[in-house]
Amino acid sequence: MKILGIDPGYDRLGLAVIEKPERGKEAVLYSTCLQTSSKDPIYLRLHRIGQEISRVLDRFKPNVMAMETLFLSTNQKTAMRVAEARGIIIYEAIKREIPIFEYSPMEIKCAITGDGTSDKTRMVKMVRLLIVLPDKKALDDEYDAIAVALTHSAINKK
Repeated sequence: MKILGIDPGYDRLGLAVIEKPERGKEAVLYSTCLQTSSKDPIYLRLHRIGQEISRVLDRFKPNVMAMETLFLSTNQKTAMRVAEARGIIIYEAIKREIPIFEYSPMEIKCAITGDGTSDKTRMVKMVRLLIVLPDKKALDDEYDAIAVALTHSAINKK
């Protein structure tokens, strides 16, 4: 099974495709952190997100998509922009009839570390232990996307 993990954002969007074999450890097939330019109008940034999601969905053909739920920050403008990006991501998955699953930050931390209050350092350390990663430096958003996909893998044993 292929799982697309998403750490949603409009400034930085974490994407990861993992493969869950019938036996053995999951492996990362693809991961990236899509960064849009703050100099571009929001509409171009959202369009770029839509293009990238579409490209990844068409290339890897995941069976499911797992996404982190929207964390309501004190900055309403940021929350609204992330919600807009999520809408585009959801649209592209639904268009391809890909089931969508959502997990809260606490659910993800519990699934990966066993502790819903874990910090970024502990999350990254556990992700590195849990999955075969490509030999490249990854940004936090990539690790978060991998963690979301691993959470779905752990919760849905099918």
